[in-house]
Amino acid sequence: MFGGLHAIKSQQSEVTRILDGKRIQYQLVDISQDNALREEMRALAGNPKATPPQIVNGDQYCGDYELFVEAVEQNTLQEFLKLA
Repeated sequence: MFGGLHAIKSQQSEVTRILDGKRIQYQLVDISQDNALREEMRALAGNPKATPPQIVNGDQYCGDYELFVEAVEQNTLQEFLKLA
């Protein structure tokens, strides 16, 4: 359990570091204490077992951490985040 939690925190830190570096505004939503928020995240992701971080723009689902990193590497982050 703690290994998974550490991975989640590490991935969240990576996402926020990249967004901060690119000066992209975002809002973190902590689902750890709220089952309703967790279920909303999973519904948006279309996956009943989805774990954070999941990236959403408004009510548009963008993708998970792996897709985020792929978009950064391919220089398609604006499209991934539905900003372009």
